[in-house]
Amino acid sequence: MVSLELLRRFPFFSFMDDKELKAVATIAQELRPKANDVLIEADKPADALFFLIEGHLPYYMTVTTEHMPDYRREYFIGYINPNEIFGISAMIEPYQYTATLRAETPSRVIKIEAPALRALCEVDAHLSIELMKAITKTAMERLQMTRVQLVAEMMKASDKTAV
Repeated sequence: MVSLELLRRFPFFSFMDDKELKAVATIAQELRPKANDVLIEADKPADALFFLIEGHLPYYMTVTTEHMPDYRREYFIGYINPNEIFGISAMIEPYQYTATLRAETPSRVIKIEAPALRALCEVDAHLSIELMKAITKTAMERLQMTRVQLVAEMMKASDKTAV
């Protein structure tokens, strides 16, 4: 269990009333991953939602191919920064992580058990709706960041062919 004060530090939880916040606090725990600890791994069951308290977590897209079973390559995408949520796949079917996050340095995170959080959402419509709005907003922000990166790469490629 984490303290209500810790959860209140995150704007993400601002829509929750005290009852909802207490329910979430009871299924959350604080973790202190060390450098090189893997917090989530691509293509694994998404069993928890996380919030970064301290540190910076790089996240990677993992590419595999069915034609070459031993092929596995990670591509750096960006960083999760303090006060940001990650592991949102834990709340979106099919509940599989889509990226790998590995601590570069010692960090502090809040881990919320996803099956228990989904169960809370089943009985609390307000929590469910507001939580999904917040997660959707996060997903859209990450999609926009990805689009910016894609355009930047396209511009670099275009500049190289123009020379």
